[in-house]
Amino acid sequence: MTAVRPSPFPASTVLGYPRIGPHRELKRALESYWSGHGTWEELEATGARLREETWRRLGALGLGAAPSNTFSYYDHVLDTAVLFDAVPERYRDRSPEDAYFAMARGADGLAPLRMTKWFDTNYHYIVPEIGIDTAFRLAGDKPLAEVREARALGVDTRPVLLGPVTFLLLSQPAPGGPSGFAPLDRLPDLLPAYERLLEALAAEGVGWVQLDEPALVADRTEEELAAVRTAYRRLGALTSRPALLVASYFGDPGDALPALADTPVEAIGLDLVRGRIPENADLSGKTVVAGVVSGRDVWRTRPDRALSALLAVRERAARVVVSTSCSLLHVPYDVERETDLDPALRHRMAFAEQKVAEVVELAALLAASPAPPRPVSPASRRGSEPPTPPPLSGGEPAPSSPVPPSSVPATSVPASREGRSPYAVRAAAQAEHLRLPVLPVTTIGSFPQTGELREARAALGAGRLDEDGYESLVRAEIARVIALQERLGLDVLVHGEPERNDMVQYFAEHLDGFAVTRHGWVQSYGSRCTRPPILHGDVRRPEPITVRWSRYAGSLTDRPVKGMLTGPVTIVAWSFVRDDLPLRDVVFQVADAVRDEVRDLEDAGVAIIQVDEPALRELLPLRRASQDAYLAWAVDAYRRATSGAGDRTQIHTHLCYSDADQIIAAVDALDADVTSVESARSHARLLREPAVGGFERGLGAGVYDIHSPRVPEAAEIEESLRAALRVLPADRVWVNPDCGLKTRTYGEVEAALTNVVKAAHHLRGDHQCRPLTVE
Repeated sequence: MTAVRPSPFPASTVLGYPRIGPHRELKRALESYWSGHGTWEELEATGARLREETWRRLGALGLGAAPSNTFSYYDHVLDTAVLFDAVPERYRDRSPEDAYFAMARGADGLAPLRMTKWFDTNYHYIVPEIGIDTAFRLAGDKPLAEVREARALGVDTRPVLLGPVTFLLLSQPAPGGPSGFAPLDRLPDLLPAYERLLEALAAEGVGWVQLDEPALVADRTEEELAAVRTAYRRLGALTSRPALLVASYFGDPGDALPALADTPVEAIGLDLVRGRIPENADLSGKTVVAGVVSGRDVWRTRPDRALSALLAVRERAARVVVSTSCSLLHVPYDVERETDLDPALRHRMAFAEQKVAEVVELAALLAASPAPPRPVSPASRRGSEPPTPPPLSGGEPAPSSPVPPSSVPATSVPASREGRSPYAVRAAAQAEHLRLPVLPVTTIGSFPQTGELREARAALGAGRLDEDGYESLVRAEIARVIALQERLGLDVLVHGEPERNDMVQYFAEHLDGFAVTRHGWVQSYGSRCTRPPILHGDVRRPEPITVRWSRYAGSLTDRPVKGMLTGPVTIVAWSFVRDDLPLRDVVFQVADAVRDEVRDLEDAGVAIIQVDEPALRELLPLRRASQDAYLAWAVDAYRRATSGAGDRTQIHTHLCYSDADQIIAAVDALDADVTSVESARSHARLLREPAVGGFERGLGAGVYDIHSPRVPEAAEIEESLRAALRVLPADRVWVNPDCGLKTRTYGEVEAALTNVVKAAHHLRGDHQCRPLTVE
């Protein structure tokens, strides 16, 4: 048995906090460092300043326990790999800083590690590579260093670590390993490194450590549940360690909770917004860190519901601590800065600061509640409901029905599928109309957003530039992009999207039912941030959104120019969404607006329309039992959005960094004429799936990883295309980058696209290419 005697956990905490900075200070410092204009010491100073501000602010808000080791210069999963020396050999000839960013972004001809979505969020993590010979050891001191840094400021913190089971489940086997090997096989070899770290933290006087195990809320095999027991019985058996809080989030831990409760860990963190406590879990000897304040949305917490959940947990646990459902990494910093929002809407909302205040207030309410209220029978409750209490932290009372009822039909069948013909019929009509070469080259949509464009957009918002001046710059940028693509030899062009700040926010700004923030930035990956719109009412499109820019771009060239739209699932997934309607109904409302835009683009003579759905995989429920129903209505929504297009109009879609190989049947069911997917970053993983060979429509497996500054050589791109041609006939293979080019420079883009075109043109003349249509 362990000899650990922990001090009681404070009454309130959060599982994590935003780290990019209230004014995106870390983004600017990172990009300055990467460009060579800033030093590593300056970047470290920015990080230290942001950590200090966070700890001091959490203390000022009255939070009982502040986390540490939640800060990262790029990604916390990558930080864990570095901490335990799970660094592939090809990165080891560099300084620690250069190796870290090479794994994240690539460098000097060296490709980065794969990147994908963190569970069902829009945060991206770097996927570790674990082999049978990865030599785990405690190679860094970041958790210890942050504890000491906070103590120097007079703050005691709780270090947060990614748990060993989730770390290995999120990893992928290193290339060249034996068949059947899984990174979880290495758990016995990884645990000693965690033990050394826990012992070092105990020696430092740390009272509590948080180990995050979000993988427990997905379906887990008996072998994986056994790994949970093995890991936490072994770590719990250490005689010199801090007390352990193991936190699961993003859903219901199900059978993993009894497995975890049967170990010596002192506390368990549960997401009680998205999950519940199963009846078979004995928590009588545990502290439960109850996540009753949502870390995934921006709506104020209902205190009656939250307090009821806390009181129910208190009946089953030794102690209850009030917390957020997950890290607040997924929400912006402070809603009070959003002075442009309608006050009634703003008072219904809570960002990170307000959510911390809610946690503190709920802890006080719980402490003042000696016993749960007496149960009230349903019969006596009817007709005598008490008034809805106001939200926490001084907000206005939340209306029971904040928007009019939805007009979306209850059935899951789209209201209109105006009968697009079978693909073979459409393909013939499109081939006759478009007359594209074999292996047509295109891009995903966006071109680099120059500093001049960003400054002009800011000046327009501040009133320093009028609309005519701004649109003149946009027209000039579109002309530049069209001319560049013609010069490089692309076959299907894009207008570059210079008028768009973001692929979702731009549409939100033109649709009823949305509000947009000025400062509501959320980290997506590394230095990349987005401002998710607020979808708070019924969605309608008052007028065309993209038609005039598409028409203008088409007037500059004889080559086809794609109309560029964001799909309904992605618009909803990358927004903060109203919670008074089923998500499916909200998505269908957006699908109707997109369908109107598709029709208007077609009427304007646009022959190719791309309706992107990069979030299709992201919204997939973590439990298999719910996945088929989701995919059915998500596919219906996409087909609803594109149902009005005629046979000659070629519909494209795009999915990026989303493990599309896992839902290839649903991707096929979208019935898009051409689908482009990320492939270069994941080393053609999609093409190794047997189902891809049966894909019946056009497919562009990305040949250029746009999230890295690295420019691929033409020979490398050609080999990627040959991999596609080994599984698909040439008349279905498209040539494109992994994703949009917005984050790259024009120099990088021109060099890379030159090589893309060169590779495609070389293969067009290859006699091995053409016969593949019948092999």
